[in-house]
Amino acid sequence: MRTAALEPTRMQQSYQECERLARRSRSNFFLAFQTLPREMYLQMCVLYAFMRKTDDLSDQPGVPLPERHLLLSRWRGDLQQALAGNEAADPILRAMADVADKREIPASHLFEVIDGVAGDLTPRTFETFSELEHYCYQVAGVVGLCCLKIWGCHTAGPHPAAIACGTAFQLTNILRDLREDAERGRLYLPREEMTAFDYSAEDLQAGAFTEAFRDLMAFQVKRAWTFYQQAFPLARELTPPGRRIFLAFFDVYSQLLREIEKARFDVLSQRIHLSRWKKTRVVLSCLLRLEPKMIPLPAPRITSDQNSLNVQES
Repeated sequence: MRTAALEPTRMQQSYQECERLARRSRSNFFLAFQTLPREMYLQMCVLYAFMRKTDDLSDQPGVPLPERHLLLSRWRGDLQQALAGNEAADPILRAMADVADKREIPASHLFEVIDGVAGDLTPRTFETFSELEHYCYQVAGVVGLCCLKIWGCHTAGPHPAAIACGTAFQLTNILRDLREDAERGRLYLPREEMTAFDYSAEDLQAGAFTEAFRDLMAFQVKRAWTFYQQAFPLARELTPPGRRIFLAFFDVYSQLLREIEKARFDVLSQRIHLSRWKKTRVVLSCLLRLEPKMIPLPAPRITSDQNSLNVQES
């Protein structure tokens, strides 16, 4: 994978465009980016810009569905050309190809993201957790693997903890956004699990906050915690700059899952979120942390078989 030789100023402009996009997001994660060494910081801005642009291409309500499919298909083709060493017209793809080349990010990771986002263009449902877990890998797990390439990791080879981390974060997002996604025809909770808890897609679309829904959510949240537990050991494998930003991400998302629990799983009448101040405080405290320290997580009651509906008694 070789990027086309560009004049330094042209490549610098591509990186600057990605940096501008990341800064405009006003995300607390951008604050975390700024703690990284300059090269890592810019590369994280590029990765963020690529993910953001990919998502935006699919999420344009005013654009007809066939056109959004076409836009994503062209984006995929343009990425393929850029990774093959041809100069891309889009500055984000120019920079992304450069980062992929320097950090040896597999092209398959970036294509997985596009494929995952493309799947959301039409009403989406999952029959089993195995199907949902693959989706989480596409839109979040591979992002974690890309981050490892940028941050630096002391161990080579497969990194299941990074994939578990992406799954944990994506499951948290899914649980927070259940009502909003249902209104858009997206049902992320596995149908076989909804059936097991006697809660239907129609119930979810109607916003029915019932005992069955609370039981279903309790099951989903406890499973999400198991992925957080699988992900945390990754902290000790990262370089110091990567460790700090990983802990910042980890704590923000795990705090969000705690907020869902505190709300007694009521994500239907409100959108659970962390205040800007709380997110900033969490991020800053993690960035000042020298050694990874596992925050107390609830003891998981889900069996080791993540596809099983069997729940152990605590």
